[in-house]
Amino acid sequence: MKPEFVTVLTDVYCNWSDQHPRYRVYVNDELFAERTWIWTNNYLEEILQIKAPPGQYKICYQLVSGFDNNAELKLRNMRVNFGPGKILDKQGTLEICYESA
Repeated sequence: MKPEFVTVLTDVYCNWSDQHPRYRVYVNDELFAERTWIWTNNYLEEILQIKAPPGQYKICYQLVSGFDNNAELKLRNMRVNFGPGKILDKQGTLEICYESA
C-alpha cells in the first residue's frame, strides 16, 4: 500500500503546579514528540505530520512518569488538517484513507 500524508492538529491544555511537566505523544507505539510544558493560561496547537499506509492509528498523549502528580493534560478538537484522513473517536483513533476516498 502506498503511504499517504496527513497532518493532525490537537489543542493541548495543561493545568500544573510546582515543576514544569513533560508529556509524550505516540502514534501507535511510536514516539512522535516529547515536550516540556512551560506555559500558563495558554494552550498549544500540536501538529503531527504522519506519512503511513491507509489504516487506523491510535494517537496517545501521556504525561512522563514523575511529572504526572502535579499536572493534568486535556485534549480538545483533534482534527485532520490536511490529507486523506479522519478522527474516528474521542480516544484519538486516526483513520488514513486512500487519496481517492
